[in-house]
Amino acid sequence: MNTHMVPHIRSINPATGEQLADFAPDGPAEIEAKLAAAAKAQRDWALRPLDERCLLLGRMAAALRDRKAHFARLISLEMGKPITEAEAEIEKCAWCCEHYRDSAADYLAPEVIGSNASHSEVVFDPLGVVLAVMPWNYPFWQYFRFATPALAAGNGALLKHASNVPQCALAIAEVMDAAGAPKGLTATLMVGAGAVSSILADSRVAAVTLTGSTEVGAKIAAQAGALLKKQVLELGGSDPFIVLDDADLDLAVETGIKARFQNTGQSCIAAKRFIVVDAIADRFAEAFTAKARALKVGDPLDPASQQGAMARSNLRDELHDQVQRSIAGGATLLCGGAPVDGPGAFYAPTVLDHVGPDNTAFREETFGPAAAIVRVPDAERAIDYANRSEFGLGAALWTADIELARRLARRIEAGAVFVNGIVASDPRLPFGGIKQSGYGRELGAWGIREFTNTKTVWIGPAQVQKG
Repeated sequence: MNTHMVPHIRSINPATGEQLADFAPDGPAEIEAKLAAAAKAQRDWALRPLDERCLLLGRMAAALRDRKAHFARLISLEMGKPITEAEAEIEKCAWCCEHYRDSAADYLAPEVIGSNASHSEVVFDPLGVVLAVMPWNYPFWQYFRFATPALAAGNGALLKHASNVPQCALAIAEVMDAAGAPKGLTATLMVGAGAVSSILADSRVAAVTLTGSTEVGAKIAAQAGALLKKQVLELGGSDPFIVLDDADLDLAVETGIKARFQNTGQSCIAAKRFIVVDAIADRFAEAFTAKARALKVGDPLDPASQQGAMARSNLRDELHDQVQRSIAGGATLLCGGAPVDGPGAFYAPTVLDHVGPDNTAFREETFGPAAAIVRVPDAERAIDYANRSEFGLGAALWTADIELARRLARRIEAGAVFVNGIVASDPRLPFGGIKQSGYGRELGAWGIREFTNTKTVWIGPAQVQKG
């Protein structure tokens, strides 16, 4: 098995540029050992009673909380997330574990369906070992929102994490060990992107889940499709945040700031296009810009910091290029628009106004702290502009007219529409997108069933039809 690896996987603090650690990648023998162990452990795990599997989930929650401060610090050091947000990420992972501990039995319960059999039902059996190719922006949450339901359903999990968060990847393995996961059932593969193809092609890997860019998702989908392996893809997004003229403007602005700038704007479901009706656009732009300017940008480990460093300097440079092209294309810069002086991959909170549908900030996903305000005459144009995107992950809609919101929500092309709230993933609700944002669902009952065989069980003899 050729890993196509660079010599080492390096952990760099994006706030300082300092190298924190480096790791030798797994070689072919190590990869083979992890694949073999996962396949063996999963076969046994699938046979264990569901209530026994759910006990593991509770221990996972406890293991996360036991070292929450340590894990949060690792997140902040490796990818620049403000420490308060990193702590919240660990807590959310624990909540997810507890939710599936308590709900998996209901989600996986056989469904009795009437037919001509004496009894017929649908059951949900595990697929096997699932390969998870995960990103750096929520290095713990992205894994646990997949792995928790997958393990509850009886699957095994192999993690190929983003190469800039290797310490987080190894810490996840520590969580699973501390929780008492069966040896080999879950494993962290310390490999680069070049190794994914051969691992996915291995017959012991039954399915793949990826959270990442649309471009990488298309490559994974092509290979998995050729291999006839199940896949779930959560890809890019350019979420609209629609504000109608009867909205609670103060709350919309306050929520919009969080929706755009949390995690330093590095989220697929961050609000990116603020589509605002003309009648209130000036007031929205003024209030929103004032709050963006007031955000405290600084050391991710400082609890007072509201925005940290971007995860890598090249990502900051890409965002700056998008901002500059947006301004050249007619957008008005209201604040920010430049890297922050000094060391680290910091970028000033940025607001662009008068962004049109042909503008860079409208057409492309801006993965960082840059908001685009799009002005429209009415709700009809707002929906038109919201849907005028290749992406379809999430959307927010702000209005006091809830019946109107219900009607408009059905017309928005997205995997989720949040009315008068911030788009967020929730263990109780399905999460995923359409169009170039991917397919399949994570979380809720829908997520736990993605990596199962929906199996019909028909028990005869057939019932004789009367009449």
